[in-house]
Amino acid sequence: MAAIDLSSPARSSPAPLSPRRGSLHLLLRRPRRPSVRCSLDAAPKQAQGPPAAVAAEEAPTARKECYGVFCTTYDLRADEKTKSWKSLVNVAVSGAAGMISNHLLFKLASGEVFGPDQPIALKLLGSERSIQALEGVAMELEDSLYPLLREVSIGIDPYVVFEDAEWALLIGAKPRGPGMERSALLDINGQIFAEQGKALNSVASRNVKVIVVGNPCNTNALICLKNAPNIPAKNFHALTRLDENRAKCQLALKAGVFYDKVSNMTIWGNHSTTQVPDFLNAKINGRPVKEVIKDTKWLEDEFTKTVQKRGGVLIQKWGRSSAASTAVSIVDAIRSLVNPTPEGDWFSTGGDGDYELVKDVAMDDFLWERIKKSEAELLAEKRCVAHLTGEGNAFCDLPGDTMLPGEM
Repeated sequence: MAAIDLSSPARSSPAPLSPRRGSLHLLLRRPRRPSVRCSLDAAPKQAQGPPAAVAAEEAPTARKECYGVFCTTYDLRADEKTKSWKSLVNVAVSGAAGMISNHLLFKLASGEVFGPDQPIALKLLGSERSIQALEGVAMELEDSLYPLLREVSIGIDPYVVFEDAEWALLIGAKPRGPGMERSALLDINGQIFAEQGKALNSVASRNVKVIVVGNPCNTNALICLKNAPNIPAKNFHALTRLDENRAKCQLALKAGVFYDKVSNMTIWGNHSTTQVPDFLNAKINGRPVKEVIKDTKWLEDEFTKTVQKRGGVLIQKWGRSSAASTAVSIVDAIRSLVNPTPEGDWFSTGGDGDYELVKDVAMDDFLWERIKKSEAELLAEKRCVAHLTGEGNAFCDLPGDTMLPGEM
């Protein structure tokens, strides 16, 4: 399915990470120009980019700052502790100065996501307003002394930051303000993701994996995909994992079990209050949910609405939208895409995936009716951003002003 379509339960086969050795550097602004890089690799043949002296001549306005250990030069291959590590993996993160990234980046740097033998390069994208905050993020990453963190780049130009990216975690997006029509939000954020899609298409790895988090993530994923024709459509995903995790939590609470006993959870449709958490196919301790939780009215009403509106309730309690749990769900989503799925289970993602779509999923009238409603909303959003996907003039006929999870 295309990224605009319904989320699909999927299974993953092992996905090897594309290797590329890198050098540790701090890179600021200046599109498509050589930049100062502070090398961590003592082998000159493996160094990336031009020598620092040449870079300084060609890009005189580039910032020439390295942070502490990020300027140290040594050879990983000569160290007994690191010579068996995998090749460096490049991970780009947009909205890198935001709250979600504040939780996510340290999980990435620690090895929690890709494993204890996977060195990582973080390529952080911000804006003119957030550039100082990005420097602060880099300082905190430095102070955390993560052995696996071998490169940090920060900047405001996606054509620079996304260079050679093997993963792109697109978090940054404009929140919906008071009085803003949903169609206006679609257009504003759509332009952001259209530009980022073009940048990925131009400079990222040809096999870059893209997870779109910024809302409305389903439609933004479609826009990004359509503007990156040289990248396989299967590599684009809209984050539905937070909704899946929320649904698993509610089922576990009702059944009186720990949440790791809940499996085969699917989120159908849009990442909005029309989303459909699928209790019909989910399992608890390997048994169908409806055999364990016999209160059908609770499943169809309270459970469904609780998952749909969980983000808004969290804002009322917390005073801000979810950040830590969103970061955890991004980690879960990446792990599901790179690690084999446990036998008999599946996971939910909004995307095109050839990972292996689950077949013979059960449907009933309740589920189908709500899926069609969410599908209608997605198709309306698709028409609303047609000018950003190369599909003609935009026409907004949104079926209702449904809220994004977390909106008030």
